Amino acid sequence: MVDIGVVLPSLAVQQGEKLDLAAAARHAEDVGLASVWHGDHLAVGRPVLDLAIGLTVAATATKRVKIGASVFIPAIRPLAWAAKQVASLQYVSNGRLVLGLGSGGGAKQWAAAGVPFAQRGQRTDVALRLLPRLLAGDHVEELGVELAPAVTRPPFWIGNASTIAIERAVRYGDGWFPSLITPDDVAKGARKIGGRLTIAVGTTGRLGPDEDARAEIAMGIAEAYGMPMDRAAKIPITGTAEQAAERIAAYQAAGADHLVFGFSGSDWRKQCELLAEARSLL
Repeated sequence: MVDIGVVLPSLAVQQGEKLDLAAAARHAEDVGLASVWHGDHLAVGRPVLDLAIGLTVAATATKRVKIGASVFIPAIRPLAWAAKQVASLQYVSNGRLVLGLGSGGGAKQWAAAGVPFAQRGQRTDVALRLLPRLLAGDHVEELGVELAPAVTRPPFWIGNASTIAIERAVRYGDGWFPSLITPDDVAKGARKIGGRLTIAVGTTGRLGPDEDARAEIAMGIAEAYGMPMDRAAKIPITGTAEQAAERIAAYQAAGADHLVFGFSGSDWRKQCELLAEARSLL
C-alpha cells in the first residue's frame, strides 16, 4: 500500500492561516498521514524557512510520522556542515528522518551560497559518497574530520527524474524521488531501477469541489517548468477524495511506494484531512 506524505505549509500559508509548523506537523500525524516534508531553499525570491530548523520543529512536535527533506542540497554547504545538519536531524527525530537529496535550484541560489553553479554535480557526487561515513562517525581523511553524534544513516532518496539522477539513485541511494511526473513516467523509471529502490513521487494538487483547480494548477506547472500544457494537465491531483484515490492508485500501480503531496491553494488543514480520506479509500 502506498504511503502518503505532505509538504509542510509555506511561510505565507502559516501566516495567512495562523498555522505554525508544529501545529501543522501534529495535524498531519493526527489524521494518519505517513510523513511531513520541508524544502531546502536559500534564494528563491520569497521568504522561506531553513530546512534544518523547520524539520527540527516538526520532529519535536510529533512522535510517529517520518520527517522528510524535499530535497536537501548538500553541495551548497561545506560538506562537514551538511553532515552535521543531517546527523542532528536524525538524532532529534529519533531516527525518523528520510533524506531526499538533490543538486537543484537555480544559478542565483548557488551564487548566494558562494558555490560555482558548474560544480554542483561533482560536489553532489562527493557528498553522496562521503556522507554515509561522516554520519557513522568515521574519520574521513578527505576532510580531516569526524563528526558527532554518530547516527544511523537515514534513507537517501535521490531527487529528480533525469537519467543522471536515476543513475545516482541506483549507485548511492535507497530510493528514487522524482517530482511532477506522470504515472507512465514512474513506470518507465521503475523499469530502469529494476525493483531495487523505494520509489517516492512528489506531486501537487487541491482536493475538493473546485472544478477549475486542475487547469489552474497545470497552467502554473507549465509556466514554472516550461512543460507542455498537455503534459502538465496530467499531473495535478484534484477533485473529491474518491477521485484523488483513483489518481493515487494509478501511481501505486506504476510502482510508487510513497507519494509526497504539496497543496496548491488555501485551507491546509482541510486538505490534509481530504488527503487522508483518499488514502483510506485505496
